[in-house]
Amino acid sequence: MRLPIRIYYEDTDCGGVVYYANYLKYFERGRTEFLRELGVSLPELREKGVVFVVRKAEVEYLSPCRYDDLLYLETGVSSATGATITFKHSVRKEGFDAEAVRGAVVLAAVGSDGRPKRVPEELKAALKAQGL
Repeated sequence: MRLPIRIYYEDTDCGGVVYYANYLKYFERGRTEFLRELGVSLPELREKGVVFVVRKAEVEYLSPCRYDDLLYLETGVSSATGATITFKHSVRKEGFDAEAVRGAVVLAAVGSDGRPKRVPEELKAALKAQGL
């Protein structure tokens, strides 16, 4: 899944470079849109008693992105186990082949009590249908 992101002044630090933590927000957008394209509704899963929490996040900053850059965020799944899904993210600037930022985020499925739960069958089926 590929998501365009325009960098606005509010996204940058005092040096005009994207503030490092904003990439985690972009990754969140990518995961949400990825799941939406699979037909998975996070609000519906929440109603069924399953939510996802970030268990681990890794970000590697390779090249600065700046105000008014157009970025393309690619999001996919690298693995899924009983209770976790690992998403991979790659950010490229328009007109450049090289990655500017890359990362991975591990989400854990939990119930309303905060205890681990298995990834819902409908989500596993949607991932499997995509060859993941």
